[in-house]
Amino acid sequence: MKAVQTFHPTRNEFLDSVLRLEPQVAAFDCDGTLWSGDAGERFFDWEIKRGIVPPAVGVAMRARYIEYKAGRVSEDEMCGEMVTMHKGMTEAVMMKAAVEFMEHSFPGQIFPEMQELVRRLRDNGCDIWAVSSSNEWVIRAGMRQFGIAEDHILAAKVPIENGVISDRLPCIPSGPGKPKALREVVKRDIDAAFGNSRWDIDMLAMAKHAFAVNANPDLEVIARQRGWTIYFPDGTRQ
Repeated sequence: MKAVQTFHPTRNEFLDSVLRLEPQVAAFDCDGTLWSGDAGERFFDWEIKRGIVPPAVGVAMRARYIEYKAGRVSEDEMCGEMVTMHKGMTEAVMMKAAVEFMEHSFPGQIFPEMQELVRRLRDNGCDIWAVSSSNEWVIRAGMRQFGIAEDHILAAKVPIENGVISDRLPCIPSGPGKPKALREVVKRDIDAAFGNSRWDIDMLAMAKHAFAVNANPDLEVIARQRGWTIYFPDGTRQ
């Protein structure tokens, strides 16, 4: 397939190119797109070190994560187990831990231009959705800095029964699960979508306008082929 010439905008060009479209509905991946790094993965390590989960659970999940990195556990399985490992704990405890982590152990990671973009889109009346395979508690804590409402977050979550976390996991918003979740909940066309990895390709492909932000090499190849805009936030371009 012949590569298409892809637009590589500056910060202001990027903001203007999105705002000029006047999107009515926009979907954003979170880890690597709105901020640098994987908050879900780092929270997983942080909470085990802090003893948020029982030691035996931490040991078992560390072993499971090694299997995931070796390719013997799927992305959906690992993301799901990073949530269900909290079975029996209260949501209040997890939400408190997530807020502490995002405010004190994950500082300075937000891309300022992405924060500005979300704010300006929101001010223009755009319906904004955050879509992530990380646990919902961390994403909810992170979205406080973007003004995205909790009922507009589609992330890995389990039913809460009388304030206690269950282990009944629904669909994980990863890969094909992202457009699936958007279609089931939003029920509107997605005008603009933003993502950074191959797990976002299906969501980007469903949108009228796709933006590969801080793109991993695998996504950058696809973005070039499909003519999607590629934008590297200030300080991230290699």
